[in-house]
Amino acid sequence: MPTASAATALHSLCISSQTPSPTSSSSPSNSQQLNIHLSTKPKSLLQNHPLYPPTQANLSFQIKEKILCLEIMGVDSGKALSLNPSLHSASLNSIEGIISFLQSKGILQKDLPRIFGMCPKVLTANIKTDLEPVFNFLSHDLKVPEHDFRKVINKCPRLLTSSARDQLKPALFYLQRLGFKDLNALAYQDSVLLVSNVENTLIPKLKYLESIGFSKDEAVLMVLRCPGLFTFSIENNFKPKFEYFNLEVKGKLEELKEFPQYFAFSLEKRIKPRHMQALQNGARLSLPAMLKTSDEEFNELIKPKPGRG
Repeated sequence: MPTASAATALHSLCISSQTPSPTSSSSPSNSQQLNIHLSTKPKSLLQNHPLYPPTQANLSFQIKEKILCLEIMGVDSGKALSLNPSLHSASLNSIEGIISFLQSKGILQKDLPRIFGMCPKVLTANIKTDLEPVFNFLSHDLKVPEHDFRKVINKCPRLLTSSARDQLKPALFYLQRLGFKDLNALAYQDSVLLVSNVENTLIPKLKYLESIGFSKDEAVLMVLRCPGLFTFSIENNFKPKFEYFNLEVKGKLEELKEFPQYFAFSLEKRIKPRHMQALQNGARLSLPAMLKTSDEEFNELIKPKPGRG
């Protein structure tokens, strides 16, 4: 992609519907040019598009132009328009404004497909009331220097669609109360916690840990040691893994308290196979030894030794 600004690139790649260029009988009109571009696009992108009516002729030039521009930027237009219906009425000028603003904050053009693909609502965000407060939060609350904005946003694009007032600041306040003091870790490693709802996501994970026998303080220490616990599903992760640990491994809660990373390993691909191999060889291993070691180290640990059995 040329090094021109994103907004300029968008202008150069997409045909402007507001200022059509002069045409002659020997050169196709803007609409004809656009239809030529569209006719070369895969059917899965255009003819099966959610905005595509039964007959292509009824699709307005503005919508065609928007679809084409999104695709040229590397954004799945069908997914974006489906997840963000407000894009239906958004102008290209407003989209260009969003791109220019993000670029002014250090976001590169090559970052946009992933950002817009994951969070298409960014394309219709209000710069003053939605986006600027997020970057102010990064700067003032998380102490992220401007030159690192790109790193933080690429780590968690959902920051751009989170309300600084209603989501980011309350989450930061709650996490700091629990004991998350390292702002760098929250900004560069665990930023997904900042976009997690306190009442519906974070607190229930602690409550679950308490429900299986840990005290509140122990549960807090576990998430401080392994912040990823806040991101795991109770039904799909915690429950089946704890059930296996309790019924098959027959381990003690103290082991999970010391190694909460147990819940980060795959039950089917790591925990069960490793446990069964150790069991078959008569080896009793700690959770870290069973799960963190390489295959070579693990095989050495479970190798039958004289006197075992």
